[in-house]
Amino acid sequence: MAEQKRNYGADQIQVLEGLDPVRKRPGMYIGSTGPRGLHHLVYEIVDNSIDEALAGVCDTINVEIMEDNSIRVEDNGSGIPVELHPKTGKSTVETVLTVLHAGGKFNSDAYKVSGGLHGVGMSVVNALSEWLKVEVHRDNKKYFQEYRRGVPVTDLVETGTAKGTGTIIEFKPDNTIFEEIVYDYSTLQYRLREMAFLNKGININLTDKRDGSKDKFHYDGGINEFVKYLNKKKNPIHNKIIYYDGEKDGSTVEFAIQYTDSYAESIYSFANNINTHEGGTHLSGFKSAVTRVFNDYSRKYNIIKEKDENLTGEDIREGMTAILSVKLMEPQFEGQTKTKLGNSEMRGIVESLVNESLNNFLEENPKEAKLIIDKAQKAAKAREAARKARELTRRKNILDGLSLPGKLADCSEKEADKSEIFLVEGDSAGGSAKQGRDRKIQAILPLKGKILNVEKARLDRILNYEEIGAMITAFGCGIGQEFDISRIRYGKIIIMTDADVDGAHIRTLLLTFFYRYMRPLIDNGNIFIAQPPLYKVKYGKLESYVYSDKELDTLLEEIGRDNKYSLQRYKGLGEMNPDQLWETTMNPETRIMLRVEVQDALEADEIFTILMGDKVEPRREFIEKNAKYVKNLDI
Repeated sequence: MAEQKRNYGADQIQVLEGLDPVRKRPGMYIGSTGPRGLHHLVYEIVDNSIDEALAGVCDTINVEIMEDNSIRVEDNGSGIPVELHPKTGKSTVETVLTVLHAGGKFNSDAYKVSGGLHGVGMSVVNALSEWLKVEVHRDNKKYFQEYRRGVPVTDLVETGTAKGTGTIIEFKPDNTIFEEIVYDYSTLQYRLREMAFLNKGININLTDKRDGSKDKFHYDGGINEFVKYLNKKKNPIHNKIIYYDGEKDGSTVEFAIQYTDSYAESIYSFANNINTHEGGTHLSGFKSAVTRVFNDYSRKYNIIKEKDENLTGEDIREGMTAILSVKLMEPQFEGQTKTKLGNSEMRGIVESLVNESLNNFLEENPKEAKLIIDKAQKAAKAREAARKARELTRRKNILDGLSLPGKLADCSEKEADKSEIFLVEGDSAGGSAKQGRDRKIQAILPLKGKILNVEKARLDRILNYEEIGAMITAFGCGIGQEFDISRIRYGKIIIMTDADVDGAHIRTLLLTFFYRYMRPLIDNGNIFIAQPPLYKVKYGKLESYVYSDKELDTLLEEIGRDNKYSLQRYKGLGEMNPDQLWETTMNPETRIMLRVEVQDALEADEIFTILMGDKVEPRREFIEKNAKYVKNLDI
């Protein structure tokens, strides 16, 4: 382990305000009290250990999910300071765990670079836990303290001698705060693997005591290996990864790029290990530099002729998988969710370093440069064809006096936030839906068969596909780079398909389309999946609609399996009459719907690649691994 390089003591811990608001408004601090917020508690504790690693005093972090869904995080960092804090009069451990904005992250002498919630994290985890225990190894001694719902129930006490240094935090989320407190192993697995990629050389070990699952994450290649991991289920067009790691004006910039034969771009940016979902100045600088370097290189070697237009950034990024990771002293994140970097100086720093390093790579690797530029030029031709297709469609609509697809049964409501559209599988179900709907607020668009798999097609081909064209026209907000969510015609877009294998396939095709070409609809919460019933149970004079096999078992236990009942299994929406479809699936007062969310863009990207991409083996592995989770299998 590297020698300790900074003075981390009580005088580095600055206190800004109290802890009271956290239990009253937990969503303000962790985003939600659902699964996302529950897992965020773990990330906040791990982030503190990662900060120790960035400071050069920690190289191993162990995370365990215990049998009771409590969490244990242990690191071999320097240990939280234990001496009395000069401003609070409490031990520094207690100060960090009970006072908001109390942490070494506010002092550049303690941490030059840090992630997490900037000193909020550890105290927020404490406040939202049924209990939390902390053990500190420091100065050859062990110290212990316990808390209940953020309140200390013991003093910080010395419990023995310690060989090394470090901190152990154990906590159990408060079930009066969170909707559920069951941790998902794969969710933690994704994030901890990501943290190990972003901090090369660190060891992160994850163990699930509930079933014995284990993972060890250690990547000496850092984000270079990250890109390889992301592309392992894709087809790279060049083997040598474009990689750079450098520093300028006190900030570090690391990026890795590899192109595949896919048509979507997959670029992920991070600032101080935080996934900047909305990008920011660092990503703007990166994209600008990439576009300029490829065009300059192409002009220099006459690949782009003098009379031809430059390649656009969209052309050059087709098929690009890239990771951009910056680390800076005082990051400014826009918005409470901290998903957009706002430091203006980072655009110039990233742009300068990417310009120089990427240009050097292209000059030294002409074969790879030609492969990438050839792909970009094909993308440019497809973009031009797509533009002409859009213009032709617009002109045709104007000439024909039509602006909406003929098979769309529109609603009379014109305000988007009061209206919704159902995407319905087939004409039969479409007919029932049109008859059963509320014509004022509900529009119906029947889709004929399975739509095009957009994972395997460029935009020009996608735009020529009738069913996709109908959706684009009906929604009114455009597609791809021209997408404008402010022009959307319906506040809710509801996928309503049969509860069978074909219906599931159509849902996946539609979700792939939305994720790749209308992603803001998912991020904005506009996409829903209808939940039609699986069964109708009649017993005596009563009848019930049942939405899952588990619900059916519960109902049959209630009415008694020996009593007389009849059971109808719905395989298709077309089997329901309009009144039944309205009552069970379309009535806003009684229906059940799932809102489509992306918890983790990296995970979503990988799953869509597996399910809809060219490679068969990863798809087979995915199905075998997840078969046990399949519900309502239609055989």
